[in-house]
Parts: sequence; C-alpha cells; structure tokens
Amino acid sequence: MNKRFTTSFITQLLALVVAVLVVHTFYESVIRPNANVVLEERKEAVENEIDDYEIKRSIYVILKDYEQEICFILMFWAFAIMATKAISARLQHRLTKQDLVKIAEGTSVLPEDARVHMRTVQSLPGKSRDTLLPRAVITALQRFESTQQIQHASEAVKTVCEGEADRLDSELAMIRYISWAIPSIGFIGTVRGIGGALNLAQEVFQQGSIAGVTENLGIAFNSTLVALVISIVIMFFVHQLQRYQEEMVIDIESWCDENLLRHLQVR
Repeated sequence: MNKRFTTSFITQLLALVVAVLVVHTFYESVIRPNANVVLEERKEAVENEIDDYEIKRSIYVILKDYEQEICFILMFWAFAIMATKAISARLQHRLTKQDLVKIAEGTSVLPEDARVHMRTVQSLPGKSRDTLLPRAVITALQRFESTQQIQHASEAVKTVCEGEADRLDSELAMIRYISWAIPSIGFIGTVRGIGGALNLAQEVFQQGSIAGVTENLGIAFNSTLVALVISIVIMFFVHQLQRYQEEMVIDIESWCDENLLRHLQVR
C-alpha cells in the first residue's frame, strides 16, 4: 500500500509540474501578448476619441489574469489525475474478458481443488495480480479452502470489492479538492479586482477617468466566470469517472459470482 501511495504521489506531482510548464508557456507566448494588443487598441481608440470604435469582448482579455492561469493549471492537473485513474479502471475491467479462472461448465470446485486454481491466478504478472479481480479470486479461494464454506467465499468477494470501492472513492479526494479550489481562486480574483477598483475610485472624481476602475472590474468578473465554467466541466468528468469505477467494481463482483462462486461445492 505504501508503494502504491508513493507511485500515485509521484505521478500526480509530475502531472502538476507538466501542467504548470505547459499552461504558463502558452500564457506567456499566446494569451498575454494578444491581450496586450487588444488592450492597446482600446486605449488608443479612447485617447483618440474614435466614435465608431466598437469594443468587442476578447477571449484573450478574459483569460489574461493570473487567477485564470492558475485555474487552467489545476484543470489540466485534475484531467491528468482522472485520466490515470480511468486507464487503471479500464485495465482492471479488461481482465473480466479473460479466462482468469478456467472452470468448464458443469464442473464443481471442491475445497481441495482451490489451490490449483489459485496457482493460475498467482502466476499473473505483479501489476495484474495486484488488481481487484485477481485479489478477489485469490481471497475467495483461500477462504473456501480454509473454511470449506461457500458463503464465506462469497462474503470474501464482497468484502474485497467493497474495500476497493472505498479506496477508489477516497482517491478522488484530491480531484474534489481541486474542483473546490478553482471557484475559490476565482473569488480571490473577484476580491482583488473589486479592491483595485475601489482604490481607484478617487481617480474617477479627480480626473474623470474610469479606465482603471473598469479594468479592475474586468479582472473581478472574468476570473469568476472562468473559474465557475472550469469547475462545472471538472465536476462533470469527476461524476463520469466515479460512475465508471463503480460499474467496474460491480462487474468484477458479478464476474466472480458467475465464473467462480457458482462452481464451488462442498461434499
């Protein structure tokens, strides 16, 4: 378990580093330069009092601030974590398509036969052997061999599957934290923008210029808009991943019932 935690931690850390590098590079090379161009055009139009100039919303201006950049970093980090978990769940689910325990139809498995079938499962490669289906099969056969009770083997499968479901749910905690943190960062941008606008309120009365106020209000509203949209997108994929993981556990438990437990028999 410690090894699994360490591997997961390192994978998530590397995903965060990659997300930071990619998003920050894209911001510095694309988003902010284009946003500065748009803002300069607006400034020149205001200074030259161009009457027919139409101020259009620019995606670059909406995304240019640091709060939005952090939100995108967290979004891609969450997507990377979800992708690794979805791939892991898919690989585990694919084992149900294989003849992991080859028991012919109409054949009964007695307690003394359990060890023979266990050897087949234990011969799997290390990574495959540590997944849910092999662990459930081995635990059920060990319990059946020691207790000679079919009910105990069935309970063993159920216990292993419930434990795996709880573990998978707990591993989504980081993604849930990210989906909570993103709107919070957006609200930080809102507070920063409104605070900046209030600090420039005196400028409106003294110089009659509202450019600084509107710019800071743009920071406030744009950061909240982007953060809420990203949070909605992430939560959708979180629920899809959770549903897929739950279906994977249910399918594995059903596989054990269909391909193993119904063949068990005591004298």
